[in-house]
Amino acid sequence: MKNILFKYVLFSFLLGSFIYFSSLFNVQLPQFVRFYVNDFLIIPIVLFLCLQVLKQTKNNPNYKIPFLIILYLCFLYSLLFEFVFPNYLARYTKDYIDILLYFAGGIVFYQLQKIDT
Repeated sequence: MKNILFKYVLFSFLLGSFIYFSSLFNVQLPQFVRFYVNDFLIIPIVLFLCLQVLKQTKNNPNYKIPFLIILYLCFLYSLLFEFVFPNYLARYTKDYIDILLYFAGGIVFYQLQKIDT
């Protein structure tokens, strides 16, 4: 099942872009899609980009991001986007469901990374 991670991330990027541009052009999407789907998709996209950089810099095409690093990134996203930014930037709101979605996205990435050998 080679490249399943790449295909998932490409699909995630395209879906996330569609949702983002839909909101820019005032296309009405269900609230769940508008407010939660991109939070689920962002962690695998960021981790995939990090993985590609790490594979190149470590000169190891089989490198995998450790589970604790994935959890750490999810924790940082949760901290920044749900606790820090809402206090200083009006664009961001505190939503605890987003925290669950960040970690769910991280777990999906971890599982796909294990499959994609």
